[in-house]
Amino acid sequence: MAKFYQILGNVAILAIMLALSGMASISQAAPESTARKIVVFKLGVEELEKEALINKVGGTKIKHLRLINGKAVLLSKNAEKTLSRHPSVLRIDDDVKVEALVKADNKKIKINGVPKSQPLEVLPWGIDRIDAELAWTTTVADPIKVAIIDTGIDISHPDLKDNIKGGMSAVGYTTSYNDDNGHGTHVAGIVGAIDNTVGVIGVGPQIDLYAVKVLDRRGSGYLSDIIEGLDWVIANGMQVVNMSLGTSADVLSFHEAIQKVNAAGITQVAAVGNNGSSVIYPAAYSETIAVSATDNTNTIASWSSRGSEVDLAAPGVSIYSTYKGQTYKTLSGTSMAAPHVTGAVALVLNTAVGAYDADADGVWDTAEVQKKLQDRATDLGVIGFDNLYGWGLVNAYNAIQL
Repeated sequence: MAKFYQILGNVAILAIMLALSGMASISQAAPESTARKIVVFKLGVEELEKEALINKVGGTKIKHLRLINGKAVLLSKNAEKTLSRHPSVLRIDDDVKVEALVKADNKKIKINGVPKSQPLEVLPWGIDRIDAELAWTTTVADPIKVAIIDTGIDISHPDLKDNIKGGMSAVGYTTSYNDDNGHGTHVAGIVGAIDNTVGVIGVGPQIDLYAVKVLDRRGSGYLSDIIEGLDWVIANGMQVVNMSLGTSADVLSFHEAIQKVNAAGITQVAAVGNNGSSVIYPAAYSETIAVSATDNTNTIASWSSRGSEVDLAAPGVSIYSTYKGQTYKTLSGTSMAAPHVTGAVALVLNTAVGAYDADADGVWDTAEVQKKLQDRATDLGVIGFDNLYGWGLVNAYNAIQL
């Protein structure tokens, strides 16, 4: 009988050990995975309530998105499901990745230190092709504030630094808007490289450049960073925005942010993408001027996106411009085409609105600027509008004429 109770005791102990083991495995299970989301709240919801709701479901706030009355948040699937049902929440969008639109083979460029001297100045073929240099003696020299929403700008570049007037960083690892990728500096040079004795000349050598760093050192960022950058653009009175970036995802929060920038009277220029097929976002939104890329024979690049959303074409193949590390590089992409149009917009803003003043208010509106650029473009492809070139190749000189 004693032996029986001993066996029974051993079984009980074993059962307890197994139960404890099971509890330990549960407690050591991996936490539920999270994803970046954009939580948009209904109007009138107080900040304290927003924070409390996020905390209640176990979310982690990344940043406040004032422009769309939302927040970028890390949420588990269960937390997202719970939060989406709350009456104070309007919707929850994906905080998608957004990429710089440069051709992939260009991303292998490496910089080995700062050059000891700068190359002699040349007029890049793209600047010449859109006749920008012919416009410099006929436009008013008032600086136009252009925001380069990108990877930042090389703040020490001798061909840019005198035109760089400020900026911000929306990426998480730095507060500096200095370019640690190169893409933004290349774009900035096309828009507004200085007319000096070195390097290159931009479409508008007297344009004021503002670096809005929303993409990281790899040329990648999140939609929430773009939205934060666009909020800064409005708050700081920018007149033109260049977005040589995009995503294939149509996210309502992105469109709402673009609409608010447009409502603020700021002209937005965007690259259509390099996928050879449909136009990506934000270029696909009607509030932007969507730009495709052409080569030096005025032919659409095979990789340039196309569709009814295309508004204008501009040089985008083998474009020589400024680059990080106080250097210069030749790159291709619709990223290079868009800033040619951005520079042309700035030149137009330095002229009288004249007959294009549709609302008779004496100042340029975004639709009026776009209409004049389209009317004065050099028609390419089939006569009139087409899905490859839009209304044609932008011509800066024609666009500033009465």
